[in-house]
Amino acid sequence: MIRNMAMEPVDVLVVGTGNAAMSAAVAARNEGASVLMVEKGPREAVGGNSFFAGGGFRFAYDGIDDIRKLIDLSEAELRAVDVGSYPASKYHDDIMRVTEGLADPDLAGRLVGQSFPTMVWMREQGMRWALMTGRQAFKVGEVYRFWGGLTVEAVGGGPGLIDHWLRIAEAKGVQIRYEAGAHALLTGEDGAVRGVRIRTPSGFEDAPARAVVLACGGFEANPEMRTRYLGQGWELAKVRGTRYNTGDGIRMALDIGAQAYGHWSGCHAVAWDAGAPPFGNRVVGDLYQKHSYPLGIIVNAEAQRFVDEGADFRNYTYAKYGREILRQPRQLAFQIFDDKTRAMLRDEYRIARVTMAEAATIEELAEGLGLDPVALKSTVDRYNAACQPGHFDPTVLDGKRTEGITPPKSNWALPIDTPPFVGYAVTCGITFTFGGLRIEPSTGQVLDDTDRPIRGLYAAGELVGGLFWHNYPGGAGLMAGAVFGRTAGAAAARSISG
Repeated sequence: MIRNMAMEPVDVLVVGTGNAAMSAAVAARNEGASVLMVEKGPREAVGGNSFFAGGGFRFAYDGIDDIRKLIDLSEAELRAVDVGSYPASKYHDDIMRVTEGLADPDLAGRLVGQSFPTMVWMREQGMRWALMTGRQAFKVGEVYRFWGGLTVEAVGGGPGLIDHWLRIAEAKGVQIRYEAGAHALLTGEDGAVRGVRIRTPSGFEDAPARAVVLACGGFEANPEMRTRYLGQGWELAKVRGTRYNTGDGIRMALDIGAQAYGHWSGCHAVAWDAGAPPFGNRVVGDLYQKHSYPLGIIVNAEAQRFVDEGADFRNYTYAKYGREILRQPRQLAFQIFDDKTRAMLRDEYRIARVTMAEAATIEELAEGLGLDPVALKSTVDRYNAACQPGHFDPTVLDGKRTEGITPPKSNWALPIDTPPFVGYAVTCGITFTFGGLRIEPSTGQVLDDTDRPIRGLYAAGELVGGLFWHNYPGGAGLMAGAVFGRTAGAAAARSISG
């Protein structure tokens, strides 16, 4: 195997090119450090999982005046939106609620406290933001009313986020090397990290650095690791994002004594179009997702409901319902809607590459979806009979529920009785894994298995463990990547100049 000469040393080497990695690289460069990013994939794979994200960022804000610090809004636009507020206490409570109280309090506290300052910092670097009117708001009268604590996205979604980060990083003089997969961490006799051994098409090379930031994702694209840690059947899940997130950063760090931390048997997994390819498609991006299920019902291949579609806003349930779909026969589920709510479905339901059927009757819909017509008609009839009176309002937890069926539907329970009927076939799409490395929250420095910091080693993004358990609030992943990427990159640069 070819072994090339070592590359020229840099101050900070960042592994990965996604949102967390870009945040780290730009923060380190702002501190005056020379920065090299290494990417396992080719140039056309830049951005990692972040390219496939919707681009939404969850942050604490007090009201429209904070939003105006991120987005220039005209007076007409201001009159047309109701963003409400999302105080830090609510953000923190949401994290603890959906993670069943297991989120590391120091990680959660830093994420919440630094969320808005980091959004402002990103805008100062050149990031562009927009209101999420298409995905996180319903029009009530003449006003778009936002719901679920999520209001802002990067212009252009995930692809736009990465495009802007790439321009920012390159303008600041950050170097990026592609087809350079991180293989092992280089350490000195004192145990400090001194660089990374990378694997290229020509062989192995040593890339020396005074500090390293690992930001190359979890192990969701590694079927062996998925099955080992998440459990039986997870090798069957489709991967929403990049094929290159195979756990390399985690493995390298554990090999030198880093501490494993977090929910290693947990992950973010969603309803994903049943006809989607095994890995993310950069043309379709995140539009294979199907997240309007609170407006209808979900049945499995036996035409039986198996979750409470209205348990909470979709951004507090979607990340865990993928796991429930994987547990169903044939790893399939079907989202059923009628004409009353069809116009309210998110944009992803209207793309050309969608696995769906439409019919004038429930029985005909069942045939189009490959379901038993009698079974689906019985399920829909029981659900319709259980729907209780009340005011339907998709912008709040409206309490319009079912009674007398299991599982219940706790909110937004409208009967499915108005043709034409539509159904969408979905499976489990895994986004990222929750287990990873333990870091010191205020610096991003990786800790060893005795809680001591490993000199020269920092981490950010999806390979940091301890923040998300069982579930996560939508938009918190990108926000955590930016917060801890910025933290790690700045701290890495300061450590070599101090």
